[in-house]
Amino acid sequence: MSEIVMLGTGMGATLELYNTCFLIKNGSQYFLVDTGGSIEIVSRLEKIGVELNELHHIFVSHNHSDHILGLIWIFKKLASIKKIDLTIYCNDLVYDSIIQLSEIVLPKELLERIFQLIHFHILSDQEVVCIEGINYHFFDIHAKGPKQYGFDCLMENQKLFFLGDEPLNQQLYNIVQGADYVMHEAFCLDSEKDKFRPYEKNHSTAMSTCQIMDSLGVKNVILYHTEETHGTLRKKLYIEEGRKYFKGRVFVPNDMERISFD
Repeated sequence: MSEIVMLGTGMGATLELYNTCFLIKNGSQYFLVDTGGSIEIVSRLEKIGVELNELHHIFVSHNHSDHILGLIWIFKKLASIKKIDLTIYCNDLVYDSIIQLSEIVLPKELLERIFQLIHFHILSDQEVVCIEGINYHFFDIHAKGPKQYGFDCLMENQKLFFLGDEPLNQQLYNIVQGADYVMHEAFCLDSEKDKFRPYEKNHSTAMSTCQIMDSLGVKNVILYHTEETHGTLRKKLYIEEGRKYFKGRVFVPNDMERISFD
């Protein structure tokens, strides 16, 4: 069985929600997508029973702090593990950022050990890589900010797209058309766009995302990378807004929630 485990669903400045990152589980194997911005990533993995020496694949979509800094804490924890089998997938800009950041904040001895044991796979646009039995098609999302990659794959014969944390670029409308599941950021409710100013931050609202996904014939949309001011009402409010503009199912997962494919 394949499923998504949402380790975090919040945007970069959330305190109660962890920054957006998730696991794709295929059978007993895991693939980590982004790492959040703190040591909390290690705690989240432990809570669902994933030991770091059992985690063999990590994808870092871009070099914003709330997606890449958790990797530093993973490196620190890995230093005490005797046997490591880990590959990190990223674009060239993210790779440079990981190296530079690690050299600044990690002791030289620890860094030398880690980099001797882990592997980096620098992705090219449109590259396909088989990870834990699933073929992932990685592509440049044509972000307005730093270079950012997303991917698509088949999960239980359902086409899934992960589109990073910027609004879907019109250049990619044709490949997303008719998708079964699309993971797309939604920084805030449209009714609060004047408060949070998502478009100035290269983000979108629940309404604007759902309008575009509906126009593309997407069947299910998963909204994440949100603000947190509504507490336990967040899921309800975002789903209600999304359903007004989207005919399919709208998912707004909480941290640590699982999404199965059917």
